[in-house]
Amino acid sequence: MLTKYEEVIKEIEARTEDGRLMPGERLPSVRVLSKELQCSINSIIKAYAELEREHKVYAVPRSGYFLVGTSAKQQSRPSGLIDFLSAGPDRSKMPYRDYQHCMNQAIDLYKEKMFQYSEPLGLLSLRHQLSKQIQDLQVFADPERIAVVTGSQQALDILVSLPFPNGKEEICVEQPTHFSFIDSITSRGLPFVGIEMTNRGINLDQLEEIFRDRNIKCFYTVSRFQNPTGYCYSNEEKKRIVELAQRYDVYLIEDDYMGDLDTSRKADPMFAYDPSGRVIYTKSFSKVLLPGLRLGTAVLPETMIDDFTKAKFAADVHTPVLTQGALEIYLESGMYETHIHKLRQQYKRKGTILKQAYLDYLPKGTTFSGAESGFYSTIELPGHIKAKHLAEHLKKKRVLVQDAANMYLPPYKKENLIRLSVSQVADEHIGEGVRKIGEGIEEVLVKSVYFM
Repeated sequence: MLTKYEEVIKEIEARTEDGRLMPGERLPSVRVLSKELQCSINSIIKAYAELEREHKVYAVPRSGYFLVGTSAKQQSRPSGLIDFLSAGPDRSKMPYRDYQHCMNQAIDLYKEKMFQYSEPLGLLSLRHQLSKQIQDLQVFADPERIAVVTGSQQALDILVSLPFPNGKEEICVEQPTHFSFIDSITSRGLPFVGIEMTNRGINLDQLEEIFRDRNIKCFYTVSRFQNPTGYCYSNEEKKRIVELAQRYDVYLIEDDYMGDLDTSRKADPMFAYDPSGRVIYTKSFSKVLLPGLRLGTAVLPETMIDDFTKAKFAADVHTPVLTQGALEIYLESGMYETHIHKLRQQYKRKGTILKQAYLDYLPKGTTFSGAESGFYSTIELPGHIKAKHLAEHLKKKRVLVQDAANMYLPPYKKENLIRLSVSQVADEHIGEGVRKIGEGIEEVLVKSVYFM
């Protein structure tokens, strides 16, 4: 049975839900609501205090209480839709409340420091904490080499435009790769060369030829859970790539954006095989924490720290200090490790379900990659099927997938690849969604043969 003040809270929440109270609107005064609900003033005061503690209302001295929020209604996902297109973290697993506590604690702990200008490379206390945290990933680096960035994409965008110590110019890129990195290269007109990424990885002999015969400044590689293929390099492949980089004076930009989710504790990043600075290591907290925080980190060669710092300052002065302070507390408290442990198990389970669904439902002539990762994977379509046509066809079946054509640099473009992410698909709907994809492939294949 609810107490009186809990009944008051329920009433306020009901009025918010049905629109009788709008965001920014003043709540009834304590005395007025006490008479209306026929309860004591103390019950109203306690209810408002609890709502304020939960950040649902805020108090203005001598003016009363006001409702927090925006006027935009929360949009729920349409019923029956299976969304393999969205690639953010599972909304139900985002640690909103834990991080909220950390932000409040950061304000209390650092006070005015949270709202002043800070170091371009990030709070030194956070960089010390990150130095400890990435040791679990076999990345050992002093805090002075660590930069806090506004999402790992910012680090990548800065790096491609900087001169490298080897004096070279061309950027080698896995094909396909994340479209944001492609935009960073093409928008600047930078020289590039692609190397094909398949469900078996890249051809290392071809990579050696590229390193040997071209003027390669750096090789951008996603070492685990590659986007979009989901491929993970083996330790042997990583060692070989590092050896080639050392032999031919090429730098490696290792994007380990989801390394925390790797359930194989024996898997090492490329950085572990050359921590001297040949490998520039980047990671993100977006895919495993809260994407809107836009937090990432990079481990830089000592010779590039000054240039990177100047470019970072020119880009945004520094990453928001409040979110940095909260991340420091979140890491130090152990909340992050607890959260990651749960996510590892979740995505491993999803990957197992997805792989079995691929084996059960995809028609002959299709190939798939990366199902084990449980986050990204691709399906290469048979015949003359174009991914954009299949994506449109699947919409009618209430299934969303990503046409991966925009994840290729122009000379390497393929139009028969779709990307899937199961991060926001309920386990029980993965098999049903893949079955519909399999049916859709066969239907579009028949239609394309009929019109040839």
